[in-house]
Amino acid sequence: MSTIPTYRLYGEQPADPHEFWVHCETIVSRSSGYRFEIGLHRHESFLQFLYIRNGSGDALLPSGTVVLKPPCVIAVPPGPVHGFRFSQDIDGLVLTLVPEPMGADLAGPQNPLSDAMVIALSPESPDTAYLEATFFRIAAEYEAQRPARDELLEAHVATVILMLGRLLAPSPRDSVPDLALRRVRALKELILSHHREQLTVETYARMLGITSTHLNRVVKEVTGKTAHDLIMDRSIEEARRALVFTGHSIQHIAESLGYSDPAYFSRCFRRCTGQTPRGFRDEERQRLRNKDEHASV
Repeated sequence: MSTIPTYRLYGEQPADPHEFWVHCETIVSRSSGYRFEIGLHRHESFLQFLYIRNGSGDALLPSGTVVLKPPCVIAVPPGPVHGFRFSQDIDGLVLTLVPEPMGADLAGPQNPLSDAMVIALSPESPDTAYLEATFFRIAAEYEAQRPARDELLEAHVATVILMLGRLLAPSPRDSVPDLALRRVRALKELILSHHREQLTVETYARMLGITSTHLNRVVKEVTGKTAHDLIMDRSIEEARRALVFTGHSIQHIAESLGYSDPAYFSRCFRRCTGQTPRGFRDEERQRLRNKDEHASV
């Protein structure tokens, strides 16, 4: 590994380690002088992000060669050996940081940015648009010598790091304990068996041997909904089926689902679906007739 050069910025030998804390430039301005191919090297003291807006290329990382598909971000913490190959139409920015002035261990083992990686971004996501705008705002502030420049740069850099960290963080469902999953499955089975009785959340919680507060917390953790939402989901789904596939009156359907007041049933149905029971029935039946007519042509 001693043959791998250690660079401060592409091809530049180390200088005063405290001469800057942030540096930003276009990928073209740096890589074009090297025919758009940056050989294997490493940086010992700073974190680097490359935002790729357009173009193509490869990132040579310890985990292997990764094909770049814009939009994406290449994150390289201090230490890993890496290199790049870019197409001549590459469009993006290089953001280089000295972690210490940010007051955080950005390359620590518990940080999601502790490994060199390519972070794929969704072109349709509002977060991607915001992240791109923040990168280019950093570039604009870096070039301009305006009041509060360093403070604004620090704020924008923090935004980039936090947004990338959030993208890499496991979703809550990835870390849900097995016990929580089992309890939600048990609740759904109970709802399936008892939904026509219109039992309360408290009743279901007692049947599971836990408090209603605990039940709601577990359901929220696993599904993102409340226990009451799950109860209503089952009731409304049964109502939809009955409205479309039976000729029963709305009052009969409400009573069969445990609602003593058809007006209350209609309000619940509308709150959950945005339609009245009669409006839903008419619309769905018309849709099915149109489908049958189209199939017979």
